[in-house]
Amino acid sequence: MPERITLQQLDDHYDLIVIGGGITGAGIFREAARRGVRVLLVEAADFASGTSSASSKLVHGGLRYLKNGDWRLTLESVRERQRLLREAAGLVEPLPFLMPIHRDRRPGRWLMQIGLRIYDAMAGARRSFWLSAQQAVAREPVLRAGTLRGAMLYEDASTDDARLVLRLLLAGIADGGVAVNYVSAEPVSDSERVRGVRLRDDERGAVREIAARLVINATGAWADRLANAPPGAPTLRPLRGSHLVFASRSLPLAHAVTWLHPHDGRPIFAHPWEGAVVYGTTDLDHDDELSSPRITAAEIDYLMVGLKAQFPDLSLRAGDALSSYAGVRPVVAGGHDDPSRESRESAMWAAPGLIGITGGKLTTFRVTANQVLQTAAAELPQLLQGRGDGPLFETGMAPDRLGGRYGAAATEIRAMPAVLQTTLADTPYRLAELIWSLRHEAIVHLDDLLLRRTRIGLVAANGGVDLLPLLAEPACVALGWSETRWRQECERYRALWQQRHAPPAS
Repeated sequence: MPERITLQQLDDHYDLIVIGGGITGAGIFREAARRGVRVLLVEAADFASGTSSASSKLVHGGLRYLKNGDWRLTLESVRERQRLLREAAGLVEPLPFLMPIHRDRRPGRWLMQIGLRIYDAMAGARRSFWLSAQQAVAREPVLRAGTLRGAMLYEDASTDDARLVLRLLLAGIADGGVAVNYVSAEPVSDSERVRGVRLRDDERGAVREIAARLVINATGAWADRLANAPPGAPTLRPLRGSHLVFASRSLPLAHAVTWLHPHDGRPIFAHPWEGAVVYGTTDLDHDDELSSPRITAAEIDYLMVGLKAQFPDLSLRAGDALSSYAGVRPVVAGGHDDPSRESRESAMWAAPGLIGITGGKLTTFRVTANQVLQTAAAELPQLLQGRGDGPLFETGMAPDRLGGRYGAAATEIRAMPAVLQTTLADTPYRLAELIWSLRHEAIVHLDDLLLRRTRIGLVAANGGVDLLPLLAEPACVALGWSETRWRQECERYRALWQQRHAPPAS
């Protein structure tokens, strides 16, 4: 990604303008650019700064959707999971799951085996097996063993959601697209149709109108709140999912473990991720400000009850967490009393000059993007003539962590001096990665680097503030910051992390 673009550097007209820099907008941008369409993506905050950096970090078919009767969505998700495992190796990785089966708890063995056999059939290969209690405890010694009958072993996948968004954007830019962050947009219409967007860059105090043949509203949970957009958006039911992140030494897991919460029977899980362990999630109506969700005291209590039920011998407290995070799911309201019964299907609508898309899942972003672009082809026939449905990213990269996260840039990162290759604190991140991101990934604020380009803010103690002295000189050189600006950014980051991500008090 080149140096951050100013509004004055943008063209006067684009074929397609995508509003929203989360996974849905990034997927649309990537697929449109590879088809040769002149496409601009604009994001009001940082790329992936909303729901797409606050997911459960799973690429999965969704056993719960199968239970709810969403067969088509489950099949679609399983197929996309398998494709992402092939095409984004190193970024989307296989994740073995254990589901302990206890004598005194649901679910039962045979029900789970039937469900997982269907799950395997959808994937085209058997990946689920029954383990005895002894075998299960041998794999995960921290399991509650007293009432354990055994465990189902099956496979899904995990990812770094924010980095997946960045890889999609970088791939789209390589194919000629343009993407800008910290620029808000609203549609501009005449009496007949949407003709373009009005852009505002508050960081630089600039405003400009850009024309487009078609505008796409891909703003997720904000889709029905986009200023000056024509009517037609569905009624959304924003649902908050909150998580705790523990150090792996506090919650030592080699597999993901999933079980049903003893209070309401909802599936919860804990899984290894970026050197730590993510534990969640809740699924509650979110009635507060969309841009700054945070875990509540009631959610903390709920999660800790669930954790104690599965791992009583660990005696974990909420204050043992490294961090917390919460995201708001853009779920289309379906009238169910139970939020978890609401469908995770996407919803699309249209007005002259504009297509809107919301809902959907991280796993199926490519399916959603192709559905949107198929509809957009009525206005932009060239969408049907480009390189559609090819591999997600360039081929030939090493299927390891750096290759998956950075693509071709991994070669540059590996070539940096050896002193920059040591991992930082108890995280998998190298200083070389952070320096490369500072130079090439449109960073505006320090939290862009520590919460989204990398996830140090979630997986390092104290949000990684102890690492800030290492970053002062690289950041000031790469971004042209003065010492005063650096101090302001450090203060901003500390305050933001304390507000949204600091671990709860015990």
